[in-house]
Amino acid sequence: MWKSFVNKHSYKLGSSATGNVWRHKHPTLAPGYTSRILPCASGSAALFKRCYHEDVVYGYRVPKEVEYSDYSPEQLANRQKQAALVCLVNAYRSSGHRATDLDPLGLQKREHVPELDPARYGLEETGEKLSIDGILEVPVSGSAKELSITEINKTLEEIYCGRVAFEFEHIPEIAERRWFADYTFDNFMQKKFGQVKRYGLEGAESAIVALDELLSLCNHSGITEAVLGMPHRGRLNILIDLLKYSPRALFHKLQGNAEFPQDLPASGDVISHIASSPKLNYGCKDDIHVTMLHNPSHLEAVNPVVAGYGRAKQMYLYDNNTDPGCALGDRLIGIQIHGDAAFTGQGVIMETLGLSNLPHFSLGGTVHIIINNQIGYTTPATNARSTLYTSDIAKLVNAPVIHVNGDYPEEVAKAVSIAFEYRKRFRKDVIIDLITFRRWGHNELDEPSFTQPQMYKIIRARESVPKVYERKMEEEGIVSKRDAQTVRSEFANHLEEELSASKEYQPEADHLKGKWSGLIMPREAVTSLDTGVDISTLQHVGEKSVAVESTFSVHPRLSKHHIQPRLKKLSEGTSIDWATAEALALGTLLMDGYNIRLCGQDVGRGTFSQRHAMFVCQETENVFVPLNSIGGSQGKLEVANSNLSELAVLGFEYGVSIQSPQVLPIWEAQFGDFHNTAQVIIDTYISSGETKWLRQSGLVMLLPHGYDGAGPEHSSSRIERFLQLCNTPMDMSDPSAVQNPNMHVVIPTTPAQIFHLLRRQMRRNFRKPLVVAGPKTLLRLSAATSTLQEMAPGTSFLPVISDTMAGDAAKVKRVLFVSGKLYYDLIKAYAADSARIDGQIAIVRVEEICPFPRQELIEEVARFASATEFVWCQEETMNAGAYSFVQPRLQSILPDGHKLGYVGREPLAAPVTGVSRVYKAEQAQIISDALIGL
Repeated sequence: MWKSFVNKHSYKLGSSATGNVWRHKHPTLAPGYTSRILPCASGSAALFKRCYHEDVVYGYRVPKEVEYSDYSPEQLANRQKQAALVCLVNAYRSSGHRATDLDPLGLQKREHVPELDPARYGLEETGEKLSIDGILEVPVSGSAKELSITEINKTLEEIYCGRVAFEFEHIPEIAERRWFADYTFDNFMQKKFGQVKRYGLEGAESAIVALDELLSLCNHSGITEAVLGMPHRGRLNILIDLLKYSPRALFHKLQGNAEFPQDLPASGDVISHIASSPKLNYGCKDDIHVTMLHNPSHLEAVNPVVAGYGRAKQMYLYDNNTDPGCALGDRLIGIQIHGDAAFTGQGVIMETLGLSNLPHFSLGGTVHIIINNQIGYTTPATNARSTLYTSDIAKLVNAPVIHVNGDYPEEVAKAVSIAFEYRKRFRKDVIIDLITFRRWGHNELDEPSFTQPQMYKIIRARESVPKVYERKMEEEGIVSKRDAQTVRSEFANHLEEELSASKEYQPEADHLKGKWSGLIMPREAVTSLDTGVDISTLQHVGEKSVAVESTFSVHPRLSKHHIQPRLKKLSEGTSIDWATAEALALGTLLMDGYNIRLCGQDVGRGTFSQRHAMFVCQETENVFVPLNSIGGSQGKLEVANSNLSELAVLGFEYGVSIQSPQVLPIWEAQFGDFHNTAQVIIDTYISSGETKWLRQSGLVMLLPHGYDGAGPEHSSSRIERFLQLCNTPMDMSDPSAVQNPNMHVVIPTTPAQIFHLLRRQMRRNFRKPLVVAGPKTLLRLSAATSTLQEMAPGTSFLPVISDTMAGDAAKVKRVLFVSGKLYYDLIKAYAADSARIDGQIAIVRVEEICPFPRQELIEEVARFASATEFVWCQEETMNAGAYSFVQPRLQSILPDGHKLGYVGREPLAAPVTGVSRVYKAEQAQIISDALIGL
């Protein structure tokens, strides 16, 4: 077993207290419009970044400002005089990593780098001492900071071309580059020796040293929360040896048993996906709580979930912390462990990094550790990436990279210390590229020499890293051979005892604790719940949703077409549109004390310019969120306009959702089918997280849906994919059949329905994901409005809305079951042809597809006892939409001898045609087929 020990050091930060001060600050804007100019890494260009003035908006959090002294006048003069020496030092800082000894296997030969030759800059050894003041921060004897060329070159070789290498010259912030240049030598001069324990992460055992050292540094710096995400490799070692996971629980699972009590409706997961959440202490007053999140087999998918979970926990700590000086990242750190091939190959890495410095997503810096075993399954690096290093993708956000040879635990601990100090000072992401090897193949049963014979010839001929290090400690007198053997024997005996105890082990449920303790795990779906609100309260909230200070300049079109109409509708209590109903739902939930996070692309305004949850002052561009000013002890609404990402952002929001049941997280796609690129998150987390890991999620996905001639890619929210993932019974004929679906899927047709859905999401005593195939054209359709009375006390969401057109049920011959906006197309055509139809057709709206509204539909079928035709009608193609889900379930409750009919588009590879003439003909045919032929 390995355990690192690290002597603590005080580090010199900065050089001169005089001269200019470089400010490192996340881009924020002072009142009034301005453009922020940031220096590029090359120093020859400028970046212009423009921001909203929303630093006073809830949820806008950025790292605190960092100041760093510039060179003194004397140092600047010396740099000008010793320009050739400056060039040499800069060459080492930018290119020294190319000449380092990083490969434990020796397969990657050290490169000859011409830029590191002093003669290239006209520097030769003459015995003369050169002043290094302002050029190289090195402790030298005497008051004069002078070294010879030989001494300078030797120093630079040791710092930048040893077993730890640095990449920081690409960072555009001068303060950060100066800090690295000053800081690395101090760490180099301080020798750290580690006493480490042996784990089974064979070939990459130093990863244990890295994580242990990082958690120790966090504990000593006052960080109380660490959120950890990692893939399968090495996970069990970290769980058992660092994160206090019970060996007997692990052995119980390995023997084919469940990790949960048998009476819980959970399917469980494989051992490489289990998690732990212990409190650790490294000799400090307070513990550090480490939360390792569950991961799926999809590599790196956990990364944005970690970010979202950490952000939500950090917001909770921030909102409940009485320390006014608490800044972003003070109490919580994100830690992500990656594989080398996945770090380069998986797009979720780039997307998650892209969130790292955004004010509604930042954690204040995440430490990334790449366990670089130089191979991806069987693919060598030459075929796995197009860059020099696997870490190069991190340059997207100008993150510094520290490469380190995993054969040397002390150097690994040093690299971690430097990374931690950088993150602590600048609150940005930092990368540790831990270069190691993989002793076995992709798994223990794999034969790697089929494809890497030379690599594995070297690996099999060498001793393990722990064995080599143990012998080194014995030679240096740190431990004796007997001591090492005792440690191994004691640990082996402990594991034997745990294995024996595992036969009687009874697992305990680890869910519904802490913030979740007031909730239950439902055994049956709850769809009907009184979610109405007093009309006077609704009017008050509605008025507040558009109220601004007189000094705030609202766009005149918003005043005329948004604010004034809303106030009129609220006063009259009628014609309530979708955006108003949504605002009423959110506002009343805020009054109930819940926090809400509304996230997605352009959600503040809304894709269709319907929402306007935030106003932008036309004079100053200051942002104001009216619903945060309702009054009292209300919760807060965070309006998080995201970057153009779906995979990482949806994963982030899922992470938010599993952190606390007191926050309503809503992710809105710009168009319904934009969730396609986030399918991994939907499959492995949203739809199955509860059944695999007992982790409830109240995430709401708003997916604009409806065929309106926009073409294949902006029409369908692919509702069929969500329904395919739902776990309700297909045969609904058995009255005892119980539905407890993994998520709810709805297609509401009125504003009152969305009002009740959003309130139901938080008012019930459990959490389930809610997928809403929401409106587009219905947002402003006068027929698709509601009254305040439909949201008053005693009202609730209706899974099925009965027919309002037929009149006498006994006359009905055909019952049409329909969802979504097609209903309004049908009733318009129905009204125009009512004389011919003569009440013989009933149109029933199915608003909730899953859980399937069995009882409500049985009642509707019974109501129209004279009907001879029952038809499912949809505008989607037959192989899409809700038909495939509804057909077997609805068929099972129809009277004997009746077969469910179908009206809709024929099967098609694309969601719909892109030819407008064809689209219109198809749409007309659907209406005709539904209403004609009695």
